[in-house]
Amino acid sequence: MRDIFQPCVYILASRRHGTLYIGVTSNLLARVAQHREGLIPGFTKAYGVTLLVWYEVHETMEAAIVREKRLKDWRRAWKIDLIEAQNEDWADLGTAIGLPRLASAVPKESMT
Repeated sequence: MRDIFQPCVYILASRRHGTLYIGVTSNLLARVAQHREGLIPGFTKAYGVTLLVWYEVHETMEAAIVREKRLKDWRRAWKIDLIEAQNEDWADLGTAIGLPRLASAVPKESMT
């Protein structure tokens, strides 16, 4: 079976208004599964950042990489606004792309 090539930029969160991670991939389903299973060492594994809260599909990897770099330079508040414009409840979008629901995917209310 051939791998799916679909350039995407994505944002993972540890919880609602929690730790955020921005990444880029050519196979969103496989990459998010890797993050969830702790197969990618580093930031997301160390901080438990596994909840897919936002993603954007691009025509080319070059365009996706440019967008990822721009988003990483954004202020945190802008990133939160971007997420909430499409996913107000911080729902687990992983289920929308074919992954099972995370046990910890129930959005928690922010402390503010």
